[in-house]
Amino acid sequence: MAAIEDHPLRYQLANELHARPFPTIPVPGTVAYLAVKQPSEAVHRDRMADLQHLKDLLDRHGAPHPQPGATHHTAQLGRYTLKWEQHTEFVSYTLHGDGISDRAFDPKDFELFPPVWLEKAPGQRITSALIRVVARPEPEQIKTCVRDWFVPESLAMATVLDDNAVVAGDFRIDPAGHMRFALFVNKETGPQRVGRVVQRLCEIETYRAMSMLGFSRARGLTPTISAMDASLSEMMREMTRGHVPADQTLSQLLTISAELEAMAAQSAFRFGATGAYAALVNQRISLLREERFVGFQTMAEFMLRRFEPAMRTVESTEKRLDVLADRARRAGELLRTRVDVERSAQNQALLESMDRRADLQLQLQHTVEGLSVVAISYYAVSLAAYALYPLGKALDLSKGMLTAILTPLVIGAVFLAVRRIRKSLH
Repeated sequence: MAAIEDHPLRYQLANELHARPFPTIPVPGTVAYLAVKQPSEAVHRDRMADLQHLKDLLDRHGAPHPQPGATHHTAQLGRYTLKWEQHTEFVSYTLHGDGISDRAFDPKDFELFPPVWLEKAPGQRITSALIRVVARPEPEQIKTCVRDWFVPESLAMATVLDDNAVVAGDFRIDPAGHMRFALFVNKETGPQRVGRVVQRLCEIETYRAMSMLGFSRARGLTPTISAMDASLSEMMREMTRGHVPADQTLSQLLTISAELEAMAAQSAFRFGATGAYAALVNQRISLLREERFVGFQTMAEFMLRRFEPAMRTVESTEKRLDVLADRARRAGELLRTRVDVERSAQNQALLESMDRRADLQLQLQHTVEGLSVVAISYYAVSLAAYALYPLGKALDLSKGMLTAILTPLVIGAVFLAVRRIRKSLH
């Protein structure tokens, strides 16, 4: 029996489901995390520069390079394990190893990433974090630790994954420039489950930072949108009063519409990405299955109070921009209709004026034709009288009598000739 032919991408797509395993992190352990993003046009950045920067780090430790075109890679750098991932807008590096420093969240822990190597990063740091993984002590000892390590007013802490661990963090940047998270792990919790919690903490922080870029964009657009809203409202009032010519108002309105469309186009990707990142933040928090720990606020509650208002601002700004663009578009259509009606009235008046001028021209033409008949007849009678003078003399007709006889005949002939010529021209 002949074997069925596989789709050429079948194995590649199936393996993609298993290509990004969670890290395996022992207890106690130290994790240093870094996310790098291009300041602008990050989606269209040179991804080979990301790979080259990774290779520079691997070469420092003699570690093997990733496959060409790879978007994720895991390597052993001495006693530490590196996990590298390339995302749509950023690149992330996660270094983890056994043991912890004597000083909690020691800045030297981040020197696992060489300073010289960091200076050559093809982008800017969007976030970095130090995660301290320790065995779970008694609740009172945990509270003592977090009071020393974090700002109490911002501290979020909860038990996660069915009380297998306690996570804590204040989402503040410490003097060394890093976020801090602490993970207190039960003895029976395996290193793979610890790795899942650490991965989700890193994702929560990264997606939170990325989504806040949309908030910054929204806050920057708010004054411009408010000014355009006021200008548009004033134009609508002027349209109602009719004090300003419609053509002039339409020109101003089209300028505002063009500016609004440009703003919407420039912000569409960032606002869309912000919504996606915010959804990922909430999804990753829900996957932790948080439960309250001795009265502290959970991460979900922290995000509800501190993060969700910013995301609502982004949504409000996006909707406001769309509504304003729609208002400008509808106002433009109304004003364009008014301009069309006014132009139709002008055209109608122009046509009536043209009709009147045509009637006058026709009357003038008839008058000219009448005068032409008289003038032509006058000269024709004179010529005919001179030509027939010998005949009149032979018939004993005086010149006056001959002229009197010729006049009606010549006038009738000239009239018929002019009429015939006019008909032939029409």
